[in-house]
Amino acid sequence: MRFLKFIRCFVLLALILGGCSEKEKALRVGVTAGPHAIIMEEVKRLAIAEGLLIQIVEFNDFNLPNAALAQGDLDINIYQHRPFLEEQILNRGYDLKIIGNAVIMPLGLYSKKLKNFSSINSHFIKPAEKIAIPNDPTNEGRALKLLESANLIKLKPSPNPTPLDIIDNPLSFEFVEVEAPQLARVLEDVSLAVINTDWVVLSGMDPRTALFKEDAPQEFINVIVVKNGDQTRSEIARFLKIYQSETVRKFIDEKFLGTVQAAW
Repeated sequence: MRFLKFIRCFVLLALILGGCSEKEKALRVGVTAGPHAIIMEEVKRLAIAEGLLIQIVEFNDFNLPNAALAQGDLDINIYQHRPFLEEQILNRGYDLKIIGNAVIMPLGLYSKKLKNFSSINSHFIKPAEKIAIPNDPTNEGRALKLLESANLIKLKPSPNPTPLDIIDNPLSFEFVEVEAPQLARVLEDVSLAVINTDWVVLSGMDPRTALFKEDAPQEFINVIVVKNGDQTRSEIARFLKIYQSETVRKFIDEKFLGTVQAAW
């Protein structure tokens, strides 16, 4: 009887330790909430069938995923485009490496007050109306370029413009700089906002309701990033193959109907 109890305890202990071991082997992938998290759930499902475990870590901030990756709290992150990563590496000294492309999500111009783009130049917009734009350097410049392409402002030539580079503002818009995750929330308080697709989806808005969208250049493809040196790990190579599969591409196409696009 004691022998059977011993066996049961031994088996239970083995299961517990085995579970811990499996959890330790799981790849920790950091993503922002919204499309990236939705895609990662599908990748996680597919990876299980390949014997690869994934632990998804969600963030509601653009700065924390790189800090966590640099500190070794993540194995991979997927949420940012190359210019944003390069700015963080330059200013924060991170030793991070791009291993592949993920998706591209165009910025859009949104409003709760206007039904269509033509309304911007009508009597529905008064002088000195407010436009909210992201406050991080790379996405702020990207938002201003979108507004220029919509013929709402004119900018001095600059690779990464700021509001100080506006040389023509015919409707006298006032620019309000807001943290990217908060842009959808301030729509009630402004006439227009330039918002990243991931925060649009997360807020419950439909990205197809954008009044105007950028023709997103290739430099703004979101990338898959690891700590430098980890790119040779076999499990990361397996992860990349699953992520950049036709199955995941089809999932993205069907789930987001073109508002988020596979970029590999």
